Amino acid sequence: MTHTPTWREAFIAYKQPVMLIMLALGFASGLPLMMVFQKMSFWLREVGIERSTIGFFYWVTFAYSFKFIWAPVVDRLPLPGLTCALGHRRSWMVLAILGTVIGLLVCGSSNPAVNLMHTVIGALILAFSGATLDISVDAWRIESAPNEEQAQMAASYTLGYRFAIMASGLALVVADWANWRVAFATIAGLMALNLITVIFFVKEPPRKPVQNVIDFQVSTENPIIRFFLPLMSLIWTYVVRPFLSIVFRLGVWAPLVFALVFFYRISDFTMGVMAYPLYADLGFSKASVGMISSFVAVWVTILGAVVGGVFAVRFGLMRSMLIGAIITLLTTAAFAWLAVQPEPKVANLFVTVAADNLAGGFAATVFIAYLSSLVDRTYTATQYALLSSLYAIFLKFFAGFSGVMVDSIGYVKFFFVTARYCIPIIIVILILMRFGSPQARGIQDADETQTSSGSKALA
Repeated sequence: MTHTPTWREAFIAYKQPVMLIMLALGFASGLPLMMVFQKMSFWLREVGIERSTIGFFYWVTFAYSFKFIWAPVVDRLPLPGLTCALGHRRSWMVLAILGTVIGLLVCGSSNPAVNLMHTVIGALILAFSGATLDISVDAWRIESAPNEEQAQMAASYTLGYRFAIMASGLALVVADWANWRVAFATIAGLMALNLITVIFFVKEPPRKPVQNVIDFQVSTENPIIRFFLPLMSLIWTYVVRPFLSIVFRLGVWAPLVFALVFFYRISDFTMGVMAYPLYADLGFSKASVGMISSFVAVWVTILGAVVGGVFAVRFGLMRSMLIGAIITLLTTAAFAWLAVQPEPKVANLFVTVAADNLAGGFAATVFIAYLSSLVDRTYTATQYALLSSLYAIFLKFFAGFSGVMVDSIGYVKFFFVTARYCIPIIIVILILMRFGSPQARGIQDADETQTSSGSKALA
């Protein structure tokens, strides 16, 4: 008989030291994305860049969407010198953090009103390095805690992300006080501090070995085949096999699960790009937006993340995913309400942003926990990067047209449209709750059996 955790048991896991480390790593992962996703859009709009261009600028975050391409490299390739000194996961974290510092400094040295390409190059360095950091941190998170604690790990990770939002809000305040060059240098300094956490506090997790052998029949008499055999072995072992194992694991429910993963965050992605241009167009000051969105409402998000982790443990992932989709629908529609207010009142901004952050913290936590439940720990980084990239590729491409949509239909209709994107997601979740297999519903009890059978099928 399956034991349902009590409320006390659901909360007690947060007291472990690994949760505090996860919090710090979530901060390190979130800060680069928050700068390129939110604060930079405010900067671009302030200097007169058109909204449609701002929407297309968001495509630099495709680096996060296509990270599954180089995830096998991060998963298996050692870094000379660093890996021996720090371990595999930690060495890649250090390299990625250094890359984000460089990207931030390049962005800060640019003037988008004069040379937008200079800003784009810095944003690309920042996004690529941030995506690489995500790969290594996600793998560390999954490998450092048992399955039953992944919801709390996801909550701590989300909390760290929200602290990153708070810290990125500092960029707006500093930019208002000094200039954007000083603001980006300040954030670069914060990113560099994360090196202390990785080097002195993060422990290298145990890893399941993968034999670098080819496990399908191939003729070795042909010299061309013999020449490419090592490469074929690497591609099969580190790329094809990890991806196929997800399909074997989910069986006939794979298409519906992929659809859920693909579209669960569609509302957040499409509306989020235009939130900060909305604040600027409504006449809110940088200081007001920075204080409310990054220093005040973020605590509501922390509450949402904690509650999301507890709900996932107490009531199950699918029920929690359903709640997350419903409140995302409601809070996205709240931005349409903000857009029709006659005056830019700070109280209205606070209510809207707080509601959005509450829903975002809850939904992000349960979604990360659900993705983690689908991963085979033999291929942690590769499979998680695939799943997390699956939904982001289309959504970020679609979000790039958000500025065009606002120019065409206005802010009010835009936010109502993005809110309605949640309705198909709710239907998919209800179907999986009623008919889906245990693996499709993120239930861990059958994982080892399914993984074993999937591995045999691939062998």
